[in-house]
Amino acid sequence: MNLVLFDFDGTITRDDSLLEFIAYVVGFKKFFRGIFLLSPILLAYKLKIISNNYTRRKLMKYFFAGMSVKNFNKICKKYSTTHIEDILKNSAMKKINNYKQNGDLVVIVTASLEDWLYPWCKANNLELLGTKIEKKDGVITGEIDGKNCYGIEKVRRIKETYDISKFDKIIAYGDSRGDKEMLKFADESYFRKFKD
Repeated sequence: MNLVLFDFDGTITRDDSLLEFIAYVVGFKKFFRGIFLLSPILLAYKLKIISNNYTRRKLMKYFFAGMSVKNFNKICKKYSTTHIEDILKNSAMKKINNYKQNGDLVVIVTASLEDWLYPWCKANNLELLGTKIEKKDGVITGEIDGKNCYGIEKVRRIKETYDISKFDKIIAYGDSRGDKEMLKFADESYFRKFKD
């Protein structure tokens, strides 16, 4: 059995789902106001002045802090079951299904929030390692619980969760800087493999 690792955004999807998910959760009015207010941070991230981790924390805090966990979970489940299919690359999903049919263990390893990806992963019999959002007393704090599942953290989470010695081979797919360490860690890796 092989351990097959797939990044999510950009690797098996046509779009970066984070901004689309935020707009879905908070509505377009709050979304555009927030993007305008956070534009200096987003620009600094694009220019590689600040980290992905810092940028993601600021986005989460601004848009999600103070939401009830119950409401957040309800929205996450609805988004996961009604919108993810629309942004998937057919060639990536075909490859994932081939691995599953071969009996390999397929894991989505992503900086995206586990909350909204979990229902989709469960429906597709995929395992998930993602970023966790902090929850206290039934409320979303907006902080990241632990570390953003990005870069070297992806490899740490993989090693923490799975006994690597039990697999014949580790295969990884990614499309960005955040996947570099995971791709290097794998026995066989593919960068920007899916074009559709």
